Amino acid sequence: MHWRSRLLHPPRRAPDGFRSLAAPVYRGSTVIFERTADIRDDWRQASHGYTYGLYGSPTVLELGARIAEIEGARHTFVVPSGQAAIATVYLAFCKAGSHGLVPCNAYGPNREFAGGLLERLGIEIEAYEPAIGARIADLIRPDTALIWTESPGSVTMEVQDVPAIVAAAKARGVPVALDNTYAAGVLFDAFGHGVDVSVQALTKYVGGHSDLLLGSVSVADERLYESIGSVWSQLGMAVSPDDASLALRGLQTLGIRLERLEASALAVARWLESRPEIEAVLHPALPGCPGHDLWKRDFTGSSSVFSFVFRPQLPATAVAAFVDRLELFQKGFSWGGTTSLAMIYPDLRRPQRDYAGRLVRLNVGLEEPGDLIADLSNALAGGRSRDDGR
Repeated sequence: MHWRSRLLHPPRRAPDGFRSLAAPVYRGSTVIFERTADIRDDWRQASHGYTYGLYGSPTVLELGARIAEIEGARHTFVVPSGQAAIATVYLAFCKAGSHGLVPCNAYGPNREFAGGLLERLGIEIEAYEPAIGARIADLIRPDTALIWTESPGSVTMEVQDVPAIVAAAKARGVPVALDNTYAAGVLFDAFGHGVDVSVQALTKYVGGHSDLLLGSVSVADERLYESIGSVWSQLGMAVSPDDASLALRGLQTLGIRLERLEASALAVARWLESRPEIEAVLHPALPGCPGHDLWKRDFTGSSSVFSFVFRPQLPATAVAAFVDRLELFQKGFSWGGTTSLAMIYPDLRRPQRDYAGRLVRLNVGLEEPGDLIADLSNALAGGRSRDDGR
């Protein structure tokens, strides 16, 4: 055989038997079959065998299997981002003429998708008050195809009575989806509380290092597996095996990171509670936060993200100046990573609540809590240098 052909068809390969603690990274689009009789084009690779890289390599399916295991799901689809997960769920359940419900405090791109592409497709998505609980039954219509929940809300941290919403929805045969990113799929048992579909932005806690974009869609049963899977396959939700590998690595430290992040975030939140400039600290694990009783009933822990609200006397320009004075807290979107972040929301709107540019959301990272508190204290004091021993 010519050497050019041998480059593509090598006669020798590395020996079998290598075992490692790390999941292998399988890159590839084309799947090779032994016989023509084995050729099948099917997205159900976990049960029907591999057909094409679009539906996931062993690395990607390994990540999905591990997410499904910790969430207690029938199956988990891995998708390119948390927003891709949200879009997949909407398109799996809603069609032209459908009605859906989404909490008014939901992740911003969720609501933008509802008021953008879905509206153009003739799908009506109605916003509801997150504290509605069992009263959501009054909003369910004959054409309601989906109810979204997000608990806590990713900015204003409202905790929803998910079991009550699920009970009302099941009585009318309406599926319930939950954005479970705050809980990393483990601090709130979505399927134990009756949710049909649980989504995560794996970008956040599973990735854990602010260096990848991934999402997941986990389903409760076989019927939902087929409903979601058929749409997922048609949307071409391909995922990089390299990103999946980083997420698999992140899963190994998820437990210890969540434990540390919870303790540090609570230390910072309790300090902020004591400050005279602060009107409210929106952290569901604090007894004074609205929704704390629901959080205590349904959750096994809290995570790294929470918000606080300055008193009305402080104008929005002063809040922005405070954030600009922070040094350890970086300014940026997202959360769940190792680095602490701060973000302002000057145009935030919530029914019957006026935050008027006074709300700041924090992601507490892996820095020492004392250093983060010193950073906040220095920014509150107007930027005077703190005595840090240097």
